[in-house]
Amino acid sequence: MADKRVVIVTGGGSGIGEATARLLCEGGHQVVVSGRRDEPLRRVERETGALAYPSDVGDPEAVEGLVRAALSAYGRLDGLVLNAGIGRGGAVGDLSLADWDEVMRTNVTGPLLLLRAAIPHLLESGGAVVAVASVSALRNGTSNAPYATSKAALLQLCRSVAVDYGRQGVRANVVCPSWVRSEMADRRMARFAEETDLGGGGVEAAYEEATRLLPLGRPGEPREIAEAICWLLSPAASYVNGAVLTVDGGATALDPGTLGFDFHVAPRHGGGSRP
Repeated sequence: MADKRVVIVTGGGSGIGEATARLLCEGGHQVVVSGRRDEPLRRVERETGALAYPSDVGDPEAVEGLVRAALSAYGRLDGLVLNAGIGRGGAVGDLSLADWDEVMRTNVTGPLLLLRAAIPHLLESGGAVVAVASVSALRNGTSNAPYATSKAALLQLCRSVAVDYGRQGVRANVVCPSWVRSEMADRRMARFAEETDLGGGGVEAAYEEATRLLPLGRPGEPREIAEAICWLLSPAASYVNGAVLTVDGGATALDPGTLGFDFHVAPRHGGGSRP
């Protein structure tokens, strides 16, 4: 971003959100990091100079307070990074309504509330929005109904902003990462390692197994996703609106029906999931 801007980053205490806040601060921008956990946000605040504002994106009053805090501290608002999210699994016939409601509240309703609070100020500044969805918004996996549905909804919510407010100067775009090293992904990999025979390799072996079919053959790093987000926020992306940028190591470029013909791909090792 060539000019100094004020950006709110949700889920800013770890992973992609933290990496984005750090990159923006390195560029001289003013950043407000939000999330449910106070300590990680305070650490980012100490280390980067970002303003920490603990809040729950699913709480309308908390969201209004978040926007007011940014305006009070910096006098304007130029960008939103809609990164806060949670994951819950389950097939349609098996998932609990409590899990469904929690995922939708955080991953869809939360961004909606923040957008509603922020759009008047983004219209004043000609601001930009970037939503962090997932390749799960575009492709599905087994027992992934709540998460995949929420990320697809987030994608279309952001595109609605692009269509409805583009003529008024507000851009909105989406990034769709694949596996990226983060606290949430680490927890999933730890469970995966327990469920499968990975030779005692733990989380690292699980990451290797989960990403070995990707064309790049590895998980992403938070900074790699942050670079894409910061570009979309910047004037360099001034004619990019309503775009869905896959930052996924080539995951969505791959035709799984061709893998049987690729002799570089070894059969999956391990004994599979425990009953």
